Amino acid sequence: MINFKLRSGSAMKTAFQIPQKSYKTIPVRTNYIKPSQSYDIIIDALEDNVENNDFLVISETPIAISQGRIVDESQFKPSWAAYLLADWWSKYLWGYILGRLFGVKKRSVRNLKRLPAEARSHKEFILRYYGWRHALKPASEAGVDLSNAPETYVSLLPEQPEKVVEDISSKIYSRTGKKVTVIVIDTDATYRFAGINFTSLPYAVSQIRSNLGIFAYLLGRIGTIQGPTPLAVSRAMGLEKILEVALMAEECQKENEINMETIYDMTRTFEEGFSGVTVDMLDSIPHTPAVIVRIL
Repeated sequence: MINFKLRSGSAMKTAFQIPQKSYKTIPVRTNYIKPSQSYDIIIDALEDNVENNDFLVISETPIAISQGRIVDESQFKPSWAAYLLADWWSKYLWGYILGRLFGVKKRSVRNLKRLPAEARSHKEFILRYYGWRHALKPASEAGVDLSNAPETYVSLLPEQPEKVVEDISSKIYSRTGKKVTVIVIDTDATYRFAGINFTSLPYAVSQIRSNLGIFAYLLGRIGTIQGPTPLAVSRAMGLEKILEVALMAEECQKENEINMETIYDMTRTFEEGFSGVTVDMLDSIPHTPAVIVRIL
């Protein structure tokens, strides 16, 4: 039931930097998007700010929650394999040995060392839905996210994100007459090694090899981070430009939103236990589910 967005360690390099060219980012603020609530709330919040040729970069979690893509992990009884993965593989082997060896960030290693018992149900869920390839990843498996979901729920990746970006782009044009490129991203990294871009996530844009799970995570330790992973884009464009825009948006979100990157950040924000955060609590703070990026 635990999900961490692990960042790179000191041994890893971030190859893709925010460009020096002029650009503008505009955070799109909304209330908490609740399960099965229309993601049109994002479009409502940006209508007065959008211009022709803007990019709209949307986080995957609010889209997935809007689609009702949430699962109650407390319903999953851990198997022996889930105990092994949570208690020995993630908590002890990665928390005390492999994390340091592979240069995982110190904060992430600390989080692994204090994995609670609920992590067993999380691993069981990952095993059943995504298999060993993803369950062996010590954290942030298959893009499953707990940090913005209530109680013992987690959110999955969005369903058919290609249709989502086309739908949002079409609605923006219908309402405003402005042509906007829509991108849905996940904060899990895209890596590059030997000229190949890849991610551990179950899917990504076609230029990125996906569904590699633990293999991408391990190979990424000696590769370079390209930025967050784009899941879908509303028009054809080069990967370098997609990653450039995605990175700008991610930096803007970090600056304009309360830190909810991990379950520990969320529980500190609300001073609650792992299963004590409610929808009302999440709705009590501002959210930035999307960012407008404008190249000047």
